[in-house]
This record gives sequence, structure tokens and C-alpha cells, in this order.
Amino acid sequence: MSDIRVLLVDDQALLRHSLAMIINNEPDLTVVGEAGDGARAVACARAARPDVVLMDVRMPHLDGLQATRRICADPVLSTARVLVLSMFELDEYVYEALQAGASGFLLKDARPEELIEAIRRTHHGESLFAPSILTRLVAHYVTSPRPERPTAALRRLTSREVEVLTLIGGGLSNDEIATALVISVKTVKTHITHLMAKLAVRDRAQLVIAAFDAGLVRPRR
Repeated sequence: MSDIRVLLVDDQALLRHSLAMIINNEPDLTVVGEAGDGARAVACARAARPDVVLMDVRMPHLDGLQATRRICADPVLSTARVLVLSMFELDEYVYEALQAGASGFLLKDARPEELIEAIRRTHHGESLFAPSILTRLVAHYVTSPRPERPTAALRRLTSREVEVLTLIGGGLSNDEIATALVISVKTVKTHITHLMAKLAVRDRAQLVIAAFDAGLVRPRR
């Protein structure tokens, strides 16, 4: 298998250097570029074609939110996944970054092994942390019903797909969903693939947001 190609984006050179040392020490990971602002990040992504982009939020020239949106909307970078870096667990920009197409977020004080695991899981299309943590994060921002629900999209889903989406929004893993619905994990993965196609989302993190936005899951108070 080829190495997972990683692009580092942060306006602090020292942090980029430290992250690069940790990542390049792994046999299956390679840093293919670095950028100190969002505009440079977009250019580097197009040139290096990374698998995973570690993206800071607050940067000069172009912030991480806008850079994430541009990278995720670029058809040339359709296989790239953005992992947002944040100083705070409930950074006000994190939910917006997920809406922009990011696959999740990682705290900057994470342990090296958590960073490596997050990169690998993001590359494989999984949530980069436990589903329950992602659920709490999204619930922090989605605190009231939204005026526009994607009812048309939901009508395209089968009853089983709605059940699976609801459980994803509730933070359940594939194994837990399989147990709850008395189906195989392989069948759960098939339903998730269909959900992503029908709802036009990139990964599991956006399915969680879709479940909240559709009103299938109520935010925790």
C-alpha cells in the first residue's frame, strides 16, 4: 500500500515542524507539503494532491474555513480529506468547517498517537474520534430547530436508511448499529454508502450533521 500523503497547514512554523517529525516517523505516513495560510494551503493541495490535510482555523490571508471550503469543492481534490486543527474543543468555527466539508477536528494538545490515529481514520473515511464526541460537538451548535429541513432528501431515503442515519447521528459505531438493527456490519456499511450518495455528503461526519439538520436527533442540553 502507498503512504498516506499529508499536507500540514498552520501559521506557526514550529508547530508544523513538530507535526512533520511525528508524522514522518510513521512508516505509512508522509508529509508532502506545508503551508502557513489558507491561500497557500489551497495552492499546495492542488500541487501535492494530499490524502489528508491538517488544517488550522485562524490564519492570515485566508482562514482555514474558507480554505477547507475551496479544497472540498475542488473536483481535482475529491479524494482529499480535511482534518481541522483547533485550540479549543468547542471552537466557534469547527461546526462551520464541518459544513464546509471537513471530515472532523483534532485538538492541538492531542497526544502523538491520537494524531496518527486521526490521520489514518480520516483517510479511511471514518470519524476521526469516537462518534459520541462528534455528536456532543455538533449538538453544541445545533441548539434549536432550523427553519429549512432537507425533507426532499429524506423522502428519497428508505425507512431503514432513516434508521441508520438516526443512529449515526446518535453517535453509534457500525458495530453498535448492526446490533441495534439486528443486521450485519457489512449491511450497515452498504446503507452508509447509499446515504452518502443520496445526501451528497463526503463522509460520516457530515452524515451526523445531516441527522441533526433533519431533526432526527435532538441536541443534548
